[in-house]
Amino acid sequence: MLSQPVPGADPIVSLPLAEAKSAARLLAACNALGGTVGTIAIGTGGLVGAALLDPADRSFATVPVSTFIIGSAFASIPAALLMRRVGRRAGFMFGALFGACGGVFATFTVAIGSFGLFCLAMASLGVANAFNQQYRFAAADASEAAFKPKAISWVLVGGIVNAILGPQASILGHDLLPDALYAGPFLIQAGLFVLTALLLTRLSVPPPPPIALRAAGRPLREIVTLRRFVVALSAAVASYALMSFVMTASPLAMLDHHHGHADAQHAIQWHVIAMYGPSFFSGALVARFGKTPMVAAGLLLIALAAVTALSGTSLAHFFLALILLGVGWNFGFVGATAMVTELYAPEEAFRVQAFNDAVLFGCVAAASFSAGGVLAVSGWDLVNWIVFPVVALCLGLLALDARNPAVRAPHA
Repeated sequence: MLSQPVPGADPIVSLPLAEAKSAARLLAACNALGGTVGTIAIGTGGLVGAALLDPADRSFATVPVSTFIIGSAFASIPAALLMRRVGRRAGFMFGALFGACGGVFATFTVAIGSFGLFCLAMASLGVANAFNQQYRFAAADASEAAFKPKAISWVLVGGIVNAILGPQASILGHDLLPDALYAGPFLIQAGLFVLTALLLTRLSVPPPPPIALRAAGRPLREIVTLRRFVVALSAAVASYALMSFVMTASPLAMLDHHHGHADAQHAIQWHVIAMYGPSFFSGALVARFGKTPMVAAGLLLIALAAVTALSGTSLAHFFLALILLGVGWNFGFVGATAMVTELYAPEEAFRVQAFNDAVLFGCVAAASFSAGGVLAVSGWDLVNWIVFPVVALCLGLLALDARNPAVRAPHA
């Protein structure tokens, strides 16, 4: 049972099911367009970094990708606090327009060949991505409990479009500005963010909690030290960080093993399709089999991806490994996010969501930052061997939580 609202304050209620479904579909469309920022940033950022650096500095090629994720991490709390004050729609529109400006800035920095400014531009795109990452929480918070897992997965379905759109923008935009290779994709990204902002004008979700409720609920420390929350956050971090770590290194590893730029972009495209394609049914699978089994299945698929990558370096090995990695991320991330949403009351939502995403993307940033160095110093094999101990640790935490299910939030 949810904690009781402050007497005299307006109650917080979810939308009727039809309206919640409509909001989830619109947020999926926004994710389809604005969500291409992640695909373009990760698929192209490392290649831009390598092009702007001297060969001796190649281990820093993935730093732009890391600054993108660091931008997401640092902006997670301010983004949530802003939306708590002005509402989801206004906050999301601000994020989309900020991203459009970031895309123009990134185009400029590539055109002038500045590695440092490009990293700054990527960080600004990461800030915009922090707002995008809140789409899943907005859909869940607008829904009744039974629909929450499906609402999350519906929003992620939009990723199927950006899985196709993002790599194609990178390929087509490669020669869009002949005097500035790799700048074109970021100009296309700016236009997609403008379209996202226009879509968001139609978003209708419940307003932020009344002022009287914002200070209500349990202290943040009490919620985030719940064993269930620690397990859920650990699972989300493992799923996302391992995916980012391997995916960030993949385009460079493919070039190292004599595959072309287009091959790398198509591999990322199929990877992102695999990330979001299961969203058509992963929410239903969570409802059918439970959150913990789905997270465990996702982690095992990520481990299987590493086994595949260690088995060979042909195009087929890269494609299959990245597809398995994507499906594993989806199962793990959807399941872990659903675990988090059961642990807070409405008046606690923004604080918990901000903390969750700040920790999550901080860890993802560290993973992506280290990917280039590990690849340059120790090679593609070590990138994949690192997956196994992390997966084993998280599976142990899930098993421990499953054996002692009585420890939950008071209202879970």
